Formats: sequence, structure tokens, C-alpha cells
Amino acid sequence: MEVINTLILAIGLLGALGIVATIAAPRLGVPILLIFLVVGMLAGEDGPGNISFDDFWLANLAGTMALAVILFDGGMKTDVDDFRVGLLPAGLLATVGVLVTAGIVAAVAHWLLQLDWAIAMLLGAVVSSTDAAAVFSTLHSQRAGLNHRLKAVLEIESGANDPMAVMLTIGLIEYIRSQGSYTGVMAAEFFVLQLGGGALIGWGGGRLLAFVLARLRLPEPLIPLLAFFGAFLIFGAAAGIEASGFLAAYLAGLTLAKHRPPSMQLVLRFHDGIAWMAQVGLFLILGLLATPHELPKLFWPALALSAVLILVARPFAVFLCLAPLRFSWREQAFIAWVGLRGGVPIVLATYPLLAGTPGARVIFDVAFFLVLMSLLLQGSTVGLAAKKLGLLTPPLRTRLSRSEFDLPGQSGWEVVTYRIARGTQPVGRTVKQLGLADVSRVVCVIRAGQLLPYSQWGKLVANDRLALLSRPEEVPRYDSLFERPRASDLRARDEFLGVFHLAADAPTAEVLTAYGATPPASVRGESLGETLRRHLPQPVEGDRVRIGGIELTVRKLAGRRISEVGLRLPKAEDQR
Repeated sequence: MEVINTLILAIGLLGALGIVATIAAPRLGVPILLIFLVVGMLAGEDGPGNISFDDFWLANLAGTMALAVILFDGGMKTDVDDFRVGLLPAGLLATVGVLVTAGIVAAVAHWLLQLDWAIAMLLGAVVSSTDAAAVFSTLHSQRAGLNHRLKAVLEIESGANDPMAVMLTIGLIEYIRSQGSYTGVMAAEFFVLQLGGGALIGWGGGRLLAFVLARLRLPEPLIPLLAFFGAFLIFGAAAGIEASGFLAAYLAGLTLAKHRPPSMQLVLRFHDGIAWMAQVGLFLILGLLATPHELPKLFWPALALSAVLILVARPFAVFLCLAPLRFSWREQAFIAWVGLRGGVPIVLATYPLLAGTPGARVIFDVAFFLVLMSLLLQGSTVGLAAKKLGLLTPPLRTRLSRSEFDLPGQSGWEVVTYRIARGTQPVGRTVKQLGLADVSRVVCVIRAGQLLPYSQWGKLVANDRLALLSRPEEVPRYDSLFERPRASDLRARDEFLGVFHLAADAPTAEVLTAYGATPPASVRGESLGETLRRHLPQPVEGDRVRIGGIELTVRKLAGRRISEVGLRLPKAEDQR
């Protein structure tokens, strides 16, 4: 009984310390999850906590469950529109990119650590995937705003490459254990079953879960729990037939979000906390597993492998996958640099240990070192890299809050709150004069800290708080109506998107001539929108095309159509 009480105390203390320590993460510019990893290491056998923990089976179980929850949650939060923009490049990075990264790391590990080729390839597979949690917690903490394409590619890749790395790791372990009897046909069958079975069960399980949540009448606290256990059920069903449970969990979350049952908001709120708890627990346990006194033996080889992974393998894989898709060199460089490694490689490194694979301890220690180096070096410079590469999208929105709201029997509504600034259109108008869409409703008006009854709303005044119920597609229009960005934000946005605003149907040749550029023959007869579309099949706000020394930017989109073009005269440093 005393041991159980002590264990509960230790879990509570470590979790609380880790959460409190995250206050320092934004100031230090490091990923929040690195804080939990360090707290776990300090509590371990080489730290002041002196907790001896080497149960790799328990760590593997906890890590697998945590990753299933994180991937299910990631799938639910992935916007279906992101797939239009990011599926092809992210899919290439999650497959070809993983294989290329693993191969380059394996070649260097074979030479540097004198490992057998199969063991070296296993090490490469273990460290080949990026970590969505590490990437986006870092972007958030460093306030790095990116355009839609970059966010979509990074998010989808981080969710999709974990199953690929798991499949590669398990397949190589089976090859090593078979001592040469594992044929190419067996490997092909394994990958087809993993991918096909995982995709089918994830899609079908997500649809079934959405159907059940929409039809079954349950008390509200039990609805998100059903989704939570449903994710484990889908994962287990896929793993039970030797398909990819991780892929199934991710696709189940994505499918559930697409069908969006009326209780979806409850499920999302619950999983926000559960996914964070899974990440916290995962990194604390992985920190406890670490044995820092073993790392100096491998310090220089592991440091060299870290440099190869960060500076050679990842950039080459990104260039190979994205250069044919017309990604700019800036975007390629950023995606290459933000290939952070997180908890997944350390969890995968427990697989060889449990299987008794030769060299398993070396693989675990090197993988742990690579994750530390990636989080420290790449994680602390994400915002700086985006800024130096000119990829930060200047913020304009100053709305107070935006949250989803489910009406009885309906979903897809939001409650958006604004503070009415001086000099904006709503000042001096009544609510009826705002020109809101027929489906939108003002919920309340707060003036001088007081919630006003409807009869006292009258004309709106500066500093009023106004909340309205709206469909998501109407929110951008209300942003323009209510908000007055700071002058510095407007200047930054004009510098990013172009000071000159042009209609998308303006003739490209005439515009270029007017600004002193010689229009190439290819743009004759084209509008600015058509020229940009020819270079950018799937444009997002902020995309740039340089023609004759002039930069044309996608300034505004109306759905998928370019509605406004910016013109930017490159600075001297841009022309180098």
C-alpha cells in the first residue's frame, strides 16, 4: 500500500512540476514537451529524483496508447480543406521522405558505429518520423504564424509518417529475427496489409463511430468517453489483424471530424485535455527511461548522426519530394528545418529492446540523443527560421474569442466575440444596421462590464464587447467588419503581401509594363489571377511569383479563386 501511495504522489508531483515548468518554455524558446522530458530525466536514476525505471514493456505500452490518442486527436483537428492543399506533398514526405531519411542515416550509422546493415537500417527507421506535437507546440509558443499550405503539409506529414516509421521498424525487426528467411514477397504482403488494412479499418471505424455518436442517446459526460474508447477499439481491431493501428486511429479521427456528429464539440473539448495528458505522460516516462551516464560513450558518433539527420538527410528528402511540386526554396528550407523529432523515435526504440534485437541498447541511446538535439537545436529556432526566410504571416485578427457551438440537432456553428474599436464601422450603428447574414444572430452586448438587456443595446459604442452566433464561412467577413488592426500590423502585412493592391482580372502584361518590367511572352493575354494560377495550381494567401524583377503575391482568396493580387518590389537583399 505504501508503494502505491508513493507512486501516486510521484506521478502527481512530476506532472505538476512539468506543467508549472512550461511557463518558462516560451521565454526560453524551446518546445514545451522538452520540459516534460527534462523533468522525467531529473526524476530518473541519474537525477536528483533517483527513481530507477527500466520497464521497457510498460514504457512501450504507455507510449503506444499515448500515440494512439495523440493521432486520433490529430485526425479530428485536421481540417478536411488541408488535404486539398497538403495531401500530395505531405504524403510524399511521409512515405518517400521517411525511406530516404532512414536510408541516409543508416548509411552513416553503418560506417560510423560499425553496425550491421540491417541494424543500421533499423536505427534509421526509428528516427525517420517527425513529431506533430513538438512542431505545433513550438510554433504556438514562439507565435510563428504560417500560411495555410505550410501548416497543412507539416500537420498531415507529422500524423501520416508515424505509421510509416512504425511499419518500417516492425518489418526490419522481423527481417532481423528471421535470419535471412524474410523474403521480398513477405515484406510486400506486410506493407500492403499494414497500409490497406489500417486505412480500411480507420475509415470504416470512423464512420461507424460517427453514426453511433449521432444516434445513441447518452449522458453528456459519457459521449466523449465513448469516442475515446472507440479510438482504442479501432486501433486494437487494426493491430489484431496485423494492420497499422496508428494509421487506423489517425484516419478514424479524420473521418469522425468529417461527418461531425452533433456531439462533436464535446468530443473535441474532452480530447484536448486527454491528448495533452497523453503527451505529458509519454515524455515523462521516456525521460525516466533515459540513462544519461550512458550517453557520453556515444556522444561524438551520436552528435555526428544528429548533424547528418538535421543538415543532410531531412533536407535532401524534402528537396526530393517537394521540388517537383513547385515549392519555393524558402518553403523547402523551412519544412526541412522543422522536421523535429519527438516522442515517436524513443517509443520506436523500445521495440528492438523488447524483441531482443542485437544492438538494441545502442539504437535506444542514439535515438534519445537525436531527439534531444533536435528539440534543442531545431525547436528553439522555429520562429527565427520562419522570420529569416520571410514566411511569417503578419497577424491581423484581433477578435477576442472564437469557439464552436452545437445547437440541438445541429453542428457547425460558432460563437465569435469582438471588441469594437474606435473608428471601426460598427461604432454608432445599431445591430440591425451591421448587415449581418440572415443565419447569424447577435447573442449579447457587454458595455462597461455590464451585460445589457436587448432593449438597451441601442447604438454600439467603442469598447463594447459583442458576441454573435455564426456559420464559420461568415467569420472572415465579420473580421473585416469589426476589426481595426494596429498600424504596425498593416505595414507588416503590406510589406509581406505587397503595398499595391490589384484586381485579379487586371492584364498581367500591362501591370508589369506600368512598373518598369518587361513582360515575358508567356503572360500576354493573361490576367494577374491566371498568371498566378499557372504558377500556383493550389494557391494560398501569401504565395509569391517573381516575373521580370516584380513579385506578384496572392493577397486575397474568395474560396479557391484569387480575388486580389499584391505587387511587391523586391528589396536589394531579395535579389541576391
